[in-house]
Amino acid sequence: MKLYGDFEKEDWLNVLKLSEKELPNAFIIHGEWGFQDNLSLWKEILSTNVHMPKWNTVIGKFKNRNIGFANVYGSPMASNIVHQFAGSGTDLFIQTGYFGGLSSTIQYGDILIVSAAQMQDGVSHWYLPDQTLVEADKELVEAACRYCEQKGYSYIKGHVVSMGAMLMETHNMVKEWSLADFLGVDMETATTLAIAHKFNKRAVGLLNLSDHLLHGDTLYSYTKDRELIESETDKAIRDVALYLSSTY
Repeated sequence: MKLYGDFEKEDWLNVLKLSEKELPNAFIIHGEWGFQDNLSLWKEILSTNVHMPKWNTVIGKFKNRNIGFANVYGSPMASNIVHQFAGSGTDLFIQTGYFGGLSSTIQYGDILIVSAAQMQDGVSHWYLPDQTLVEADKELVEAACRYCEQKGYSYIKGHVVSMGAMLMETHNMVKEWSLADFLGVDMETATTLAIAHKFNKRAVGLLNLSDHLLHGDTLYSYTKDRELIESETDKAIRDVALYLSSTY
């Protein structure tokens, strides 16, 4: 009897009830608490041959390429998507979502292009037990930077720390991470990068600043201006993610 860790490509395709022809070439994993609006939006974006193999997952075509989107929250949920689709043969994964700011060089409206993630998420070490830092695919990182420059999007490239319990963050943690030169903290990126490495796939993170922790901002101190900037940055990140998904 096979258990999950022994499953091979054919097993995962059977689980997903997908043929190889239907499998996404690229997959966008979005980390956010709210689901329904994102799923509705991505059904419109991937409007050709749309189907939903899971309740939080949309697959369709964009520029004649099979693209997948899943809304997740936290590292265990991200791993369930990335593991199954990487095991099935999807080659490229793009983690989107939000991060808390750890550096004064970061401003609201910046796209954080993640070059590496510190593995404090509670999941990634199961895939890369001998590592504490996992790198993004260098070609995807540089392609994202070039595209942002072409489009005039404000961006910054650097490392994040991924941790699994956002509500346990303290001022001392933020100070320590900032002094270690991490630009931000999120929940999912290390997981997605680590699983991609495990399956010899490619992955990158494109994140939006939700709360500048170093400056004392939190998710509970939103302003109208921050909400507007976040929404516009989300649009830019979707554009970059779709460019990478349809080109690489």
